[in-house]
Amino acid sequence: MQLALRRATMNLTKNALQTSWKLRPTTATVAAQNHVSNQRFYSISKGPQKQNLLRYPAFPLKDTLNTFLKTVEPLLNESELKATKEAAKKFETGEGDQLQALLEQVAKCEENWLAGRWLRTAYLQYRDPVTVYVSPAMTFPPQRFDSDNSYLNYAGKVVYGLARYKQIIDAGEIPIAKMGKFELDNSQFSRVYGTCRIPLKGEDSIEYNPKSKHVVVLYNNHFYKLNIYNNDDVPLHPEVLAEEFKNIMKTESVKGVEFGILTTDNRDNWAEAYDLLMQIDGNKELVKTIQSALFTVSLDEFYDVKDNEFFNEMASQLIHGGGTCLNSANRWMDKTIQLIFNRNGISGFCYEHSPAEGQPIANITDYVSNNLSNAKHYEMGARDNYPCPEKLKLKTTNALDRYIEKSKRNLDKLADNLHVNILHFKDYGKGFLKQQKLSPDSYIQIALQYAYYKLHLMPAAQYESAHLRIYINGRTETIRSCSNESIAFAKAMLDECCDANKRVELLRTAINGHRAYTQMALQGKGVDRHLLGLKLMAIENNKPIPEFYKSPGYVKSLIFRVSTSQVATPNLGFMAYGPAVDDGYACCYNPRENDMILACSCWRDNQTTNVDTFASMLREVLLEMRTLLISAGKDAKAKL
Repeated sequence: MQLALRRATMNLTKNALQTSWKLRPTTATVAAQNHVSNQRFYSISKGPQKQNLLRYPAFPLKDTLNTFLKTVEPLLNESELKATKEAAKKFETGEGDQLQALLEQVAKCEENWLAGRWLRTAYLQYRDPVTVYVSPAMTFPPQRFDSDNSYLNYAGKVVYGLARYKQIIDAGEIPIAKMGKFELDNSQFSRVYGTCRIPLKGEDSIEYNPKSKHVVVLYNNHFYKLNIYNNDDVPLHPEVLAEEFKNIMKTESVKGVEFGILTTDNRDNWAEAYDLLMQIDGNKELVKTIQSALFTVSLDEFYDVKDNEFFNEMASQLIHGGGTCLNSANRWMDKTIQLIFNRNGISGFCYEHSPAEGQPIANITDYVSNNLSNAKHYEMGARDNYPCPEKLKLKTTNALDRYIEKSKRNLDKLADNLHVNILHFKDYGKGFLKQQKLSPDSYIQIALQYAYYKLHLMPAAQYESAHLRIYINGRTETIRSCSNESIAFAKAMLDECCDANKRVELLRTAINGHRAYTQMALQGKGVDRHLLGLKLMAIENNKPIPEFYKSPGYVKSLIFRVSTSQVATPNLGFMAYGPAVDDGYACCYNPRENDMILACSCWRDNQTTNVDTFASMLREVLLEMRTLLISAGKDAKAKL
């Protein structure tokens, strides 16, 4: 993952500036070789695994502002750019300099000044639902089940795979990746199992239960505690898990109270309902059992899906459950990992984004998929010496029922409003791009810029996530993909007088520009997190927020009308999430060797966006760009 940018991530900014926007911090899978200068290594222990990682510094303000001004140029007219430059100059020598000194002092005292602040401002203080706005879907490849037994055996294998992967994490055996000479932080892997958001008024909390041994199974809105390890800490065999799933399904033929729907609502609504839920006699310990589970397992209600709509339906089901008429109540959206299965072949994760980016989920997905047909993988599974499943009999009241009905209405409205179109582009993939000596990630970013420009005849601020895993507890930085170079290419493609060679030159320039910004962002040398840190210094020290944050460039450059991320897997899978702004699109893409999957979305109630049109345009420009490269290549050969 999502994640992705989230709407009004820094809701603290709403009060200060009366500006509403979305930020979706999602997973980054771009890679680069970088040099980070003037940094000291710190040896830290993550359980059995020791790593040499960097502290997260406060970068020079002048460098950040120079980069910032370059990124806003394509989004502003002449007068707006002039006003922004004046605001930046005043900020640099005045309030910004003072806030920079405060940030530098904090950076000296904390290993990562951003991590905790990011968790609070981007997630825990965020009040919109985690459903759609925060939690992305991550799919397994489509399945075809010839019987209920094959369906439940598959679910058992996947749950077993997650249990085994948890043991790999606990043993400190996750391979330590490197970017150049720098190790990448693996601490996020230990934060996804047993983790749960707790709804509270104004700001949620988060609880970690990494030593749990159980999951919670949801079927027909009923909840069951199921240990997935036996008393000797050996994972239960998939056949044992499948049998337990079957017994639960036989027992619960009638739908239960829709408690899970409460977790899909606005966080303050859910916090109010949560107080009522926990006050009901006997509920508190049962809810704690759900919250402390390693993850939840949703066995969903079957419904038919047409082949040509399968990807779209899979994305929708995993993101929000399809509404109250289908499976939206068969969820507990606060859990970091929700594992979801349907007899119709849909399976995957809904992933609550607060504790970590999407890399652990992507790795789990690949690990499970790669072992599904490996019989030896399951040989060590236990078949006995484990406690029986326990039903969690939650109770309700008339007052709580009213909150459930309200949450149902809100969820149905939200689910109906999300418009998803998964473009499976089969004409070429990253193999062709590598032949052209082009970065697949940068190429797709420029294609997205061109598609938006061709469709709307204006530039769009475009977000892509870059990981900061070279730093202790690193999260993300923003790659600002809209540039003078990307817009120059888009304009050239629409200019009939521009020849193919010039267009290819501009394409390569735009791609190289994006790669250069990516390399900077992976080092933490983007602009967004640094500028956020300075604003937080003002708030934490009871200082006024500088006028710079009201400048046209700052405001406009945060309206990310195209919110993107790359989540690469060789499997036929993808990540999907909702758009970052009301009049924008989301696109999470998986460039495979010979095809690409581009998961696009927008809001139905916005009159200026249509995801079907956008996906069609994206396909059109990807074909145009290939034709352009092939044509230019033939011309070059002809001249030899």
